[in-house]
Amino acid sequence: MQTNPFENADTSYLVLVNDEGQRSLWPATIDVPAGWTVEFGPEARQHAVDHIEAAWQDMRPRSLVRAVEGEAA
Repeated sequence: MQTNPFENADTSYLVLVNDEGQRSLWPATIDVPAGWTVEFGPEARQHAVDHIEAAWQDMRPRSLVRAVEGEAA
Protein backbone atom coordinates (compact mmCIF):
# COMPACT_ATOMS: atom_id res chain seq x y z
CA MET A 1 0.00 0.00 0.00
CA GLN A 2 1.37 3.40 -1.00
CA THR A 3 1.32 6.16 1.61
CA ASN A 4 0.65 9.83 1.01
CA PRO A 5 4.09 11.43 0.40
CA PHE A 6 2.86 14.65 2.05
CA GLU A 7 2.29 12.90 5.38
CA ASN A 8 5.29 10.59 5.61
CA ALA A 9 7.23 11.41 8.81
CA ASP A 10 10.29 9.55 7.46
CA THR A 11 10.66 11.75 4.35
CA SER A 12 12.65 14.97 4.06
CA TYR A 13 10.59 18.03 3.19
CA LEU A 14 11.08 21.40 1.58
CA VAL A 15 9.19 24.59 2.22
CA LEU A 16 8.31 26.22 -1.07
CA VAL A 17 7.25 29.82 -1.61
CA ASN A 18 5.59 31.44 -4.62
CA ASP A 19 5.47 35.04 -5.85
CA GLU A 20 2.42 35.71 -3.68
CA GLY A 21 4.35 34.74 -0.52
CA GLN A 22 2.30 31.57 -0.05
CA ARG A 23 4.13 28.57 1.39
CA SER A 24 3.81 24.86 0.74
CA LEU A 25 5.14 21.79 2.50
CA TRP A 26 6.71 19.67 -0.24
CA PRO A 27 8.39 16.24 -0.20
CA ALA A 28 12.04 16.64 -1.18
CA THR A 29 11.77 13.59 -3.44
CA ILE A 30 9.27 15.30 -5.76
CA ASP A 31 10.33 17.92 -8.32
CA VAL A 32 9.55 21.52 -7.38
CA PRO A 33 6.65 22.74 -9.53
CA ALA A 34 6.98 25.77 -11.80
CA GLY A 35 6.30 29.06 -10.06
CA TRP A 36 7.64 27.87 -6.70
CA THR A 37 11.12 28.18 -5.17
CA VAL A 38 12.74 26.42 -2.22
CA GLU A 39 12.77 28.62 0.88
CA PHE A 40 13.81 26.02 3.47
CA GLY A 41 15.06 22.47 3.63
CA PRO A 42 15.41 19.65 3.03
CA GLU A 43 14.57 18.98 6.64
CA ALA A 44 12.44 16.71 8.82
CA ARG A 45 8.69 17.21 8.36
CA GLN A 46 8.10 18.84 11.74
CA HIS A 47 10.96 21.30 11.23
CA ALA A 48 9.49 22.29 7.87
CA VAL A 49 6.02 22.71 9.42
CA ASP A 50 7.54 24.82 12.21
CA HIS A 51 9.25 27.00 9.61
CA ILE A 52 5.97 27.58 7.77
CA GLU A 53 4.18 28.49 10.99
CA ALA A 54 6.92 31.00 11.91
CA ALA A 55 7.37 32.50 8.44
CA TRP A 56 3.78 32.70 7.20
CA GLN A 57 1.90 34.85 9.67
CA ASP A 58 -0.37 36.59 7.14
CA MET A 59 -2.19 34.07 4.94
CA ARG A 60 -3.32 36.70 2.45
CA PRO A 61 -1.60 36.71 -0.96
CA ARG A 62 0.82 39.64 -1.49
CA SER A 63 -1.35 41.07 -4.25
CA LEU A 64 -4.31 41.30 -1.86
CA VAL A 65 -2.21 42.95 0.85
CA ARG A 66 -0.97 45.54 -1.69
CA ALA A 67 -4.50 46.19 -2.92
CA VAL A 68 -5.86 46.65 0.59
CA GLU A 69 -2.96 48.90 1.59
CA GLY A 70 -3.43 50.92 -1.59
CA GLU A 71 -7.11 51.48 -0.79
CA ALA A 72 -6.25 52.57 2.75
CA ALA A 73 -3.76 55.21 1.53
